[in-house]
Amino acid sequence: MNLRETIVARRKARIDREGASLGLKVPAVRRVPVVSFPASPGLICEVKRRSPSRGDIDRTIDIVEHIRRYVNGGARSVSVLTEEDYFHGSLADLVVAKARFPEVSFLRKDFLINEEDIEVSYRAGADAVLLIASILDESTLVRLIDRSVALGMTPLVEVHTQAEIEALRVYRPPCVGCNARDLASFEIDLLTPLSLKEHIDWPCATIFESGVWRAEDATLAASGGFDAVLVGEAVVRSPDIVPSLIDGFETGEAVRTATTRGGGFWRRIASRASRRGDKPLVKICGLTRPEDIRAAAELGADILGFVFADSPRRASAEVVASTKADGPLRVAVVVAGNGLRLPREVEELVAAGHLDAVQFHGDELPDECHEMAFPYYKALRLRRSADLDRAGEYHAPRTLLDAFSPRARGGTGARIEATLVASARTRGPLWLAGGLAPDNVREVVEAYRPELIDASSRLEAGAGRKDHTLLKRFFDEIRRAEVRR
Repeated sequence: MNLRETIVARRKARIDREGASLGLKVPAVRRVPVVSFPASPGLICEVKRRSPSRGDIDRTIDIVEHIRRYVNGGARSVSVLTEEDYFHGSLADLVVAKARFPEVSFLRKDFLINEEDIEVSYRAGADAVLLIASILDESTLVRLIDRSVALGMTPLVEVHTQAEIEALRVYRPPCVGCNARDLASFEIDLLTPLSLKEHIDWPCATIFESGVWRAEDATLAASGGFDAVLVGEAVVRSPDIVPSLIDGFETGEAVRTATTRGGGFWRRIASRASRRGDKPLVKICGLTRPEDIRAAAELGADILGFVFADSPRRASAEVVASTKADGPLRVAVVVAGNGLRLPREVEELVAAGHLDAVQFHGDELPDECHEMAFPYYKALRLRRSADLDRAGEYHAPRTLLDAFSPRARGGTGARIEATLVASARTRGPLWLAGGLAPDNVREVVEAYRPELIDASSRLEAGAGRKDHTLLKRFFDEIRRAEVRR
């Protein structure tokens, strides 16, 4: 029995002994107005004392004072975690909170399992209830959705897999939460909600759940089309970050509406990766000529890489601007940090919609990257295992790992030492560059199952000039790879 099943079983046993209110005093009738959920702006702040995955967060939290700080910061939606045994919450928290802040939209977050749970939630003041698809059979889930709607509350149906979304499609719930947390391992992947959202094809509000710690994460969620983000531990520990989270979310909304692809770099990456299955996404970098760009796109490249740094492969703004907006994603490779900023031509190409993201390949610090560009990801050159720890310091959903060379920052043809690649693979989805070519890419794909591979110098007839025969062999070898789980 996993932890989720243990929590549900214990809650069922307590309901059998104490009733759906778990022995707490709940109003016999609802005494507060129902407020639409989620309320604007798109930030849902949670109050909770602990979690099984993180341990104690704040056992002495003053619920009313904490929510007051959320509201003063601009939040209008609050999630109250009421599960007692593992999260140390209480239904009494919800009753008190809604009575003190009737204008706020409140979500009851718990492991709800029957219609009496819905009735009690309504009387306690909930404007929305969390329904976890993975713990409810189909008929029960439908009954709870229908009862919530009949009472005027919003059922937030939480999903973790595509199969759960497929099962929901016929019922079209009005609000769906896509969770970044793997319920088996408790690991977080910020691209999981974006991947799941691709399969929701009915009109509904969508909520990005788990893994949001900073404004940049809120920007990612909003740029991917989510209507709100639910933030837990980060705001419990630091309520003062609420205004920055709201600003970050609004920035993401602006990115989505202002760019030619709807701010969708990470959304498209997530979608392509989920469809590709065991075969990696492919980035062809160091492109300088239109004919090479066409060849890479026709052979199946997912990303075209254009170098805007001191390099024999430096691209021209005119060539980048001539690429098709409906083709592969386009990324500028830049060297910044240590006082260096984005090249002006890159800023102009991003603003004009000719580039979809920026790859930082210099000495940029984690907090510098988002200040200079969004979307972006960081490339790290690996020499030793300690360098892998640095990858976790960067905030983008993925980090590209490249080989270290004292001669240049990339395009050297050198490979990362095999033990480092194997270690990196155990830490999450692998983005890999460095010395990839037709003679080794199949072996790399079969051994390490990378999510993305990045190739450049070993596909060339000369610096900045791709050899089309090598390009074709490269893609052929990827297709021939047999990946075993």
